[in-house]
Amino acid sequence: MRRVPNPWISVPSVILGVLAGVLAWVVTSVSCDLANPLTGCPGWSLALAISSLLVVTIGTALILVLVFQSIAEWRDRQG
Repeated sequence: MRRVPNPWISVPSVILGVLAGVLAWVVTSVSCDLANPLTGCPGWSLALAISSLLVVTIGTALILVLVFQSIAEWRDRQG
C-alpha cells in the first residue's frame, strides 16, 4: 500500500530552519561588531544565516521523512 506524502512534515523543518538562521545571523553579527565595531559585516551574517537555514531545514525534513516512513512501514507490518 503506497502512502501519500504528508505536507505537514515541512512545518517543523521550516520553523527550525528559521530559528537556526536567526541564531546564525545574531551570533555572526555580534562577533563581527566586537571585532570591527564601525563597519560590522552584514554580508557574512546574511550568508551564514541563509546557509544555516538551508542546512537545518533540509536535514530536519530528511530525518522527519525517514522517521514517518519507518513508522508507517512498522504499522503496515503490524496488521
